[in-house]
Amino acid sequence: MRNVLKLLAVCLFNLNISLFMLPIDPPNPTNQFYADHIQLLLDSYQRLLNKPLLLVAPDLTLAEQVFKGGFALLSHNTDNEPLFNYANVTALHLFELEWQELVGMPSRLSAEPMLQMQREQLLKEVADKGYIDHYSGVRIAKSGKRFLINNAVVWNVYDQQQHFYGQAAYFKDWVMMP
Repeated sequence: MRNVLKLLAVCLFNLNISLFMLPIDPPNPTNQFYADHIQLLLDSYQRLLNKPLLLVAPDLTLAEQVFKGGFALLSHNTDNEPLFNYANVTALHLFELEWQELVGMPSRLSAEPMLQMQREQLLKEVADKGYIDHYSGVRIAKSGKRFLINNAVVWNVYDQQQHFYGQAAYFKDWVMMP
């Protein structure tokens, strides 16, 4: 039964990916690695947690450092069905997706169908409190591989004028599951 559920989850995941693909270029030097978006994420993190997400490396721009970082960083927008609007290389690798597959995809699809209610409760808690810094949960890659995220930080993203832009997640601790 577990294998059937896993196969169903993979099929739904892949079907939904093809429906939401957007022709948006991945972060690169031409688009400055989406520096404005990254700054919004980092500034919100700093304001809410009173500490920087990372220290600036002298040889890379901050946005390039985030995109190429050895941690996962993702964000989604404010739609009723939130859509991913950013993922760095590590996150793309974990989810086994290309940029065009992930950006525009409903973020709920990052969790298996049976775990999506737990994910919704997490996002409500973040919306209410501003952030959480202790999240652990299972996510699913395109191939159906599952991985456990530990000690993730999930936070609300606001600009300087307190306009809400969505939510972001950062984690550097994960374990691939059998």
